[in-house]
Amino acid sequence: MKIGIGFLIFTAVVVGCGNNKQEQQEEKNFQYQDFTEKFKSATVPFQLSDTALINNKDTAQIRDKSFSSLVPDSTKTKLFGKNASVKYVPLAKIAVPGAETYYIVKASAGSKKSALLFSFNKDHEFGGVFPFLIPDEESATSQVSTIDKAYSISRSVFRKQPNDVIAEGKDVYVYNNDAKAFTLIMTDVLDERSEALVNPIDTLPASQKWTGDYTKDNRNIVSVRDGRKPNSLLVFIHFEKNKGQCNGELKGDAEMSGANSAVYRQGGDPCVLQLTFSANSVALKELEGCGSRRGLECSFDGTFKRKKTDKDKEKTEAKTKKKG
Repeated sequence: MKIGIGFLIFTAVVVGCGNNKQEQQEEKNFQYQDFTEKFKSATVPFQLSDTALINNKDTAQIRDKSFSSLVPDSTKTKLFGKNASVKYVPLAKIAVPGAETYYIVKASAGSKKSALLFSFNKDHEFGGVFPFLIPDEESATSQVSTIDKAYSISRSVFRKQPNDVIAEGKDVYVYNNDAKAFTLIMTDVLDERSEALVNPIDTLPASQKWTGDYTKDNRNIVSVRDGRKPNSLLVFIHFEKNKGQCNGELKGDAEMSGANSAVYRQGGDPCVLQLTFSANSVALKELEGCGSRRGLECSFDGTFKRKKTDKDKEKTEAKTKKKG
């Protein structure tokens, strides 16, 4: 049977257009069922090493743009650099009986690779994203991240010391489904930590009066952004005390309780925390027990100095010029 060349070209164009539309549709709409089917189920205890991550050759990408948007820009920038084109590859999924499901994803841009952990609740709603494993560039260290039978998440770093002694550092986290946050519950310090602290709300709008970043150093921060309502703020707090022996972290909404004060209170979370703002600082005070959010030997109480923004610096320079 003879088939005209024009017909073949027409067919190829139609098929090509169909494929393009399918790819565009896949990138435009996030479908949970399609997403979860890309992952192989894994059981606990689950372990991933830096070597296994780096040597992973899987190429089946997650192309949904709406999935990519779940990763904060600040996280992408700190892991891969500004404006990096990040590829996401499914590695494994772990279902917590009657609760959330964890999805472990390889994220890569150029030669840089990391493993991210995404949480979705039993209703398939997105909860949060967590840097599960971030390989470093030190030849003397190796890293292993695990999820144990109690579904605690551990990130361990091993360093070979003189005389073949192996030192270990470990951070242990749990996921709070009500607060949609991963909380640090224990730290075993290896040595001075080189990993940069990731602020999950860094790039969100900060137009309200008390919004901004308040710090003590690069490991102790109170980050405040616009809330969902005019009388609320979104806060992220991370502190490390006693040389890293007692740490705490939380993220959530704080309702304004006065002209310069707000109270963090979340449903299902016993922690109640007051934030009192001044022109150049914020003071934290625990009103009710926040033990589930921190170590037992310390508290969130403390004062953090407001970090100057570029606009603040410009105002200071302008005032200086006027005086001159």
